[in-house]
Amino acid sequence: MAAELVRGQNHPLTQTRLEIRISAGRPIVAGATLGDVQGRLLGPDQVVHPGSPTLPGLEVSQQAAADHRLAVDLDAMKDTVHRVSVLLALPQGVDGPVRFRDLAAPFVAVTGLDGAEVASYTIIGLDTESAVVAVELYRRQGAWKVRAVGQGYAGGLVDLLADQGLPDAPRLATVINDAVAQGVARSVATPPPRPSGDTRTRAVPPEAPDSPTVAGPGAGPTQAAPTPPPPSRPPNTAPDGATGPGAGNGHTAASGADPAQTVDAGRVNYTHPTRTTTPPPPSSAPPTPPDQPAPPVAGDATGWTMEERLYNQVWGMFEDLARSAAAYRSAVDFADSRREQELDKVLSDPRSRMGTAGDAAREAAGERYDALVAQARQAFDRDLAQLIAESAVVEPALPAAFARWDSPVWHAYRIPTEPPMALRLGDLQLPESTGLRIPMLVRLPLERGLWIDSGRSGLETAMFADDAELRGRALDTATALAARLLAAHPAGDFAVHIIDPAGTGATALGPLLRSGVLNEPPAAGATGVSAVLAQLTRRVDLVQMAARNGAADALPPDVDTAQHLLIVHDFPHGFDDRAVNQLRYLADEGPRVGVHLMLIASREDTESYGPLLDPLWRSLLRLTPVPDDHLADPWVGHAWTYEPALAPPGSDVLHQVLSQVATARHPWNR
Repeated sequence: MAAELVRGQNHPLTQTRLEIRISAGRPIVAGATLGDVQGRLLGPDQVVHPGSPTLPGLEVSQQAAADHRLAVDLDAMKDTVHRVSVLLALPQGVDGPVRFRDLAAPFVAVTGLDGAEVASYTIIGLDTESAVVAVELYRRQGAWKVRAVGQGYAGGLVDLLADQGLPDAPRLATVINDAVAQGVARSVATPPPRPSGDTRTRAVPPEAPDSPTVAGPGAGPTQAAPTPPPPSRPPNTAPDGATGPGAGNGHTAASGADPAQTVDAGRVNYTHPTRTTTPPPPSSAPPTPPDQPAPPVAGDATGWTMEERLYNQVWGMFEDLARSAAAYRSAVDFADSRREQELDKVLSDPRSRMGTAGDAAREAAGERYDALVAQARQAFDRDLAQLIAESAVVEPALPAAFARWDSPVWHAYRIPTEPPMALRLGDLQLPESTGLRIPMLVRLPLERGLWIDSGRSGLETAMFADDAELRGRALDTATALAARLLAAHPAGDFAVHIIDPAGTGATALGPLLRSGVLNEPPAAGATGVSAVLAQLTRRVDLVQMAARNGAADALPPDVDTAQHLLIVHDFPHGFDDRAVNQLRYLADEGPRVGVHLMLIASREDTESYGPLLDPLWRSLLRLTPVPDDHLADPWVGHAWTYEPALAPPGSDVLHQVLSQVATARHPWNR
């Protein structure tokens, strides 16, 4: 029976190959240190963290995530290792919580490779700490035990590492934070928490005993403490999307007020003031029998509007697929480990190594492996089939901003009266689920700029395309995303600027140029680059000053408060050092005041700048014009294949939509 530990308690470990599963509800950093008998760190190279994730007998995740699975093999560790301290820390330098009091209590479970829990510990009582030693595995008289520690450090990783005897703790903490920042650059934004009243909980048939599929993160007793529901909001107030990423920005506006004139907490309010509604009525559908899965229904997640319910439902599907795939992969790993142990046992005995007895043992081990994998695949296929059925219901119900370009909703497109809460950037899928694509939705206003990578990736789709084709596809992707952003906003609420120094993007930019949605033609040459960057930099400076002084109504007449998107093609061509610094400034400060960046570039083309541009790349969300598995989910860190949201070949949908946008913009362009 699993032991539920409290701070200071210990429990014996009867296995040496273990998993340590951590759930925190929000992305955190996980690592571990190896210490001697006194618990002192054996050396600076005896720390596993996202930048150096493996040591003999120990492996951790390479990025911040809401759920972690640390692999531990105590027999593979050196004899000098007597203590393994598992540490948790909050990411630094990114939007998110900076103290553990802002999170639900982290939950730590030590399990066997089959998912059976050995001991668990909920770390309660944390307040201003930003790093904590969660548990430690320690060797005593030849036997291993686990102890619940829960020692927090308000000074973060620096204080934690220094307390373990590391002389150069600040340097290693910087290395860890830099590695996490690089992981954040490839990670999909933090999803909304599952509200306690979420109706998407699926009823599924019970698993057979000892099923390896219980090994999925968050399964059974390893489930994290539930996130408290968002505070109740009285009717007829403007919902701020508190259940989604980017919530809690302090923006509230009275109905009918101009969002551009509302300043709160040093920012201009870019949320729409008229999104008012009442809570959804309770469902009157008959209950589903407990032995059958719930039938898929579009909009069955929690939310104040159908748009918000669909948004949360898509995120729920994303999370369900991530966790189901993690359970399947864990079960396969367990089956493989079990087969290796059985074969090692056979091969270690000379009497059974050769002859019919050895062959029979190998065959039996293979059959047990096949049975476990088949059982895991059956459970995964069941979950996948239900998600595919749900996708078939949800996809046709998505509003235009969430829908594919081939959706009928675009043929009935009309200029919206308010911006949507999110936008579809493309589709995501896993290798095990090629029949299911999850919409990649990001909250609006955009919290990060976008980088459309025009270089080569490691996938076959990019290997057989020449450089010119990749650059053309990258510009097509940027055009489709810009068109979607323009179409998703009310007329005059969104403007697009284009920098094309060499003028080589005219063909791919055709839908934007011919439709008349641009206020000015693309900027070309060094003079054009300088003029556009100076204009947008000035706008960021003035709006920030107005926000800090509570004087949004004092902005000059030529400075509007619409959202602006700057598309930079063929970067860094045409950019000098001053222009590069202005671009970095816009990437860092622009999103807070409604100026967003879309960069079309290849890292190989910027090698001459050295590390100068590394912060710029990390601040942008990388997208690819061809399918590429470079994005990670925030739960278990799977590598997801991203596919851009492009109009079908030969379709005229972009021209039709942009023509309506241009017609509606005419009063603002006179």
